[in-house]
Amino acid sequence: MAVSKRAGAIVLIVVAVALTVTGIVIAATDTNPGSSSTDNLALNGYPPRTADLAVSITTGQTYSVNADVTVNFVTNSVDAAVRVPFAFSSLNADLRLTHRHLYAGLSNLQSIVGRSWIGTPMKMPSLYGYSLELTKPDISLISGYTRKTVSTSGSITTYNFYRDHTTIRAPAGLPVTLPTLATVDFSISVGSQGEVTGLGLTVTSKRSTAAITVTVLSYNQPTAIVAPPARDVVPVTRSILKRLFGSTTSIPSLISPRSVAALGQIRLS
Repeated sequence: MAVSKRAGAIVLIVVAVALTVTGIVIAATDTNPGSSSTDNLALNGYPPRTADLAVSITTGQTYSVNADVTVNFVTNSVDAAVRVPFAFSSLNADLRLTHRHLYAGLSNLQSIVGRSWIGTPMKMPSLYGYSLELTKPDISLISGYTRKTVSTSGSITTYNFYRDHTTIRAPAGLPVTLPTLATVDFSISVGSQGEVTGLGLTVTSKRSTAAITVTVLSYNQPTAIVAPPARDVVPVTRSILKRLFGSTTSIPSLISPRSVAALGQIRLS
């Protein structure tokens, strides 16, 4: 089965989310954590070296993506196992950002391009700053919402923020379409020491809904994210993109650093 343009776009969304997931938090870092013996995500005031995340992206009936994402803040690497369900099947992909390259491995890529991976250079921002944001964001700095509620379950505290009739100003080039006037629900969950345990963003209009949820599964688990063997990788070229997606107009812009950074630049007004 040929890989569709839509499937390719969906897969690349997860890379952007992996790089900018903590950019949703408009927060600073406090270095005076508390303590708890029941908090299995506790960081004791130190930024995490690694994080395992469960990511879900939906846009109504158009897109549905689930991914298990591992981030290594020390080596500046990201690995994402992506699942995109379809009517009678699913697309599975492995995405890796490491050594300033993006690699994508799809289940039937070998039969299309003769290799099991495609790869392209990509400039990456430093992920260390994101690890600081995860350590203990200052919730009081989150502003621009008309309502805030707080709930607690065990060692987890969840802050929910709401705003209605909001104008969404998203930069051009995003691989998802956001409504221009919508209701925005944002949530951030933190553990007993203030470390981030989950994030959620839902944008709802009269005609559509877009949602991103991120759950932190663990911090500081040993992980090694390596590039696939060079013999298994074919470099991305215009001819390769045409063979994969039938067009060279959309995919290059989706994997550009500008498009990746754009997910962290959504503004509410």
